[in-house]
Amino acid sequence: MPQATRDIQRRIKSVKNTKKITKAMELVAASKMRKAVSKVLATRSYSDLTWETILHLVKKIDTSQHSFFQESKEVKNVAVILVSTNRGLCGSFNAQLVKKVVDSIKLHHPDSRVTDIITFGSKGRDESRRKKLNLIADFDKEDITLSSEIIRPISHMAIKDFVAKKYDKVFIAYTDFMSALKQVPHVKQLLPIVPSIDERLGHIVHEKDEDVDKINVDNFSDFLFEPDTKKVLDAFLPRLVEIQIYQAVLESEASEHSARMFAMRNASDAASEMIDELTLVYNQARQAGITAEIAEIAAGSAALE
Repeated sequence: MPQATRDIQRRIKSVKNTKKITKAMELVAASKMRKAVSKVLATRSYSDLTWETILHLVKKIDTSQHSFFQESKEVKNVAVILVSTNRGLCGSFNAQLVKKVVDSIKLHHPDSRVTDIITFGSKGRDESRRKKLNLIADFDKEDITLSSEIIRPISHMAIKDFVAKKYDKVFIAYTDFMSALKQVPHVKQLLPIVPSIDERLGHIVHEKDEDVDKINVDNFSDFLFEPDTKKVLDAFLPRLVEIQIYQAVLESEASEHSARMFAMRNASDAASEMIDELTLVYNQARQAGITAEIAEIAAGSAALE
């Protein structure tokens, strides 16, 4: 067998082995996606309602009572919590998220001197370093977040620095899970809490939930606080921020596994196409070799005559 034909056979075998790996990874990602999506759907309504309630509450109380509501006249220092992945093989998932962060800050706060990045996920950390962003903290992330306890240190850090006036605004950047086919990078303002946040920085309505009955918080007349407003807000608002971060992590995980599943499916499809092309080339080379051998035999036979 000619050397060229053997090389093509080796390439076909190599691509087939790669296809087996990508197919297995697609099935694993699909399984993880189902678990992640079920967690997202179980908590999304609660998370959205708490955020809508607090935005409505801002209109009803004296916001000077709590530092979480106080806006700076000039936005000079900004912090962004970047929720990314620990693993690759999910397309441009992390690159698009970091680009969204950079574009959002440039668009909405071009005068800010400092933008500190707090990453949750090793790929976001690596991408931030490649973009030469000011990375100040990195937190370990699991494939599937099982409890809100995991993100509590991030929440405490963000709240403490905001209350201490280290930052004028705190955002969280994550990928919103819309469907298995659609995931949208999103930047949401966490602190300060204001009722008229720009839609691109505080949008919490999900397309797939439009047909779900929602509680209209505008129907609430007044709120009664016991023992008093400050004590209730002191207990409630940190928990609210924690819930928003936790929900963003769940949304990001569902988006990650969806993106990886389709990336591996595309890789498997590309491997199948490559196998077909290589098989065609192999058959052509083999046929050319057979034709050459027949021609040589015929020429030798003619010479003997």
